[in-house]
Amino acid sequence: MLILGIDPGTQILGYSILDTDGSNLKIEAMDVLYLEKIPEFNLRIRQIFLSTTRLIDAFHPDHLAIEAPFFGKNVQSMLKLGRAQGVAIAAAISRDLSVTEYEPSVIKQHITGNGNATKQQVAAILQSILHFDQTPRYLDATDALAVAYTCHLHLTNPIADIQQQLAPAKKKSRKSAKQQWADFVAQNPDRTGF
Repeated sequence: MLILGIDPGTQILGYSILDTDGSNLKIEAMDVLYLEKIPEFNLRIRQIFLSTTRLIDAFHPDHLAIEAPFFGKNVQSMLKLGRAQGVAIAAAISRDLSVTEYEPSVIKQHITGNGNATKQQVAAILQSILHFDQTPRYLDATDALAVAYTCHLHLTNPIADIQQQLAPAKKKSRKSAKQQWADFVAQNPDRTGF
């Protein structure tokens, strides 16, 4: 199965194509779409739609995995991000792709074991798991790969997802983010490469 992962954005949009053949995973593409130089917002949205359909037509993925917009303080930014996401989803639907949306904290939790991990931590874990040579200049590309990889995990192990959703909420840890990261690295040396 080929999964198109998208980290939506109106200035920089990350994308990846992850080929999942059982436990064999291969990155077919991983890059960003630069939109910053397009002055008009509607033209940026149009470019997202056109670029997403071109990616779909070039690689013929089976599924779109996309990061859900996060809720921030700037309402205008959230609305713009939601439009970018909606246009990418519309492009996928126009090509009959199934679509799954993932919250940023869910993606980070699946990749690093910490729902508050940084982009750099997510990129480092993915680099260790998927063995790509260097971290891209813009981490939006690895964020898109993280969405695709999370989708792969969900599609290959749906029972674990259901168990995770049904599990009672754990009490918040009083450990710092630095200590949580150190604990994760110690418990998962095979996933971190450290």
